[in-house]
Amino acid sequence: MIKKIFLLFLVATFCLSIYSCSSKPSGAKTININNAQVSVYFSPNGGASDAIIKEIENAHSFIDIAMYAFTSRPIGQAVIDAYKRGVKVRLVMDVHEANTRFSRSRFFYKAGIPIKTLPVEETRFVKGLMHNKFAVIDGKEVITGSYNWTASAEKLNYENLLIIKSQKLADIYEKYFNWMYSIGNNFTPKEESGF
Repeated sequence: MIKKIFLLFLVATFCLSIYSCSSKPSGAKTININNAQVSVYFSPNGGASDAIIKEIENAHSFIDIAMYAFTSRPIGQAVIDAYKRGVKVRLVMDVHEANTRFSRSRFFYKAGIPIKTLPVEETRFVKGLMHNKFAVIDGKEVITGSYNWTASAEKLNYENLLIIKSQKLADIYEKYFNWMYSIGNNFTPKEESGF
């Protein structure tokens, strides 16, 4: 009897998690990418930074970026240039990384680019990180991998970067980005970050 109640509880919990009010995407998403163009880069010094800049320069309507650490000056400038030419840009960043000394966040803030930070807990011991490293461009492509958009990722670290041209995949990432953006806090630079 106890096993049946426990099993019923597990099934009910699973069903509630699928049909809850939260719009957070859940579960694995599998798509066929036979027709998608996939470019792969490895670092150090594998050309990932230049590839990211090229994709940003080719953006027409929007760029949504979820990036744990963003310190690369050339990539940061490409983002600001895209914003200045009318491309809609939004960022989600880790709350602590956004306020580090070399973060590009304060330059994006000064340029008027909207930035949200996660996690949202206002406690001394915050659990979890906004550890994603991806961008969605024009709803048609995803840039993702272990590669933070930093000078270290390009020149020192052993990283990977994928540029995947797939609307189906971009839709999945965009839904996740929108969920994070909707729950994030508005970014304001802290005094000690040197803004």
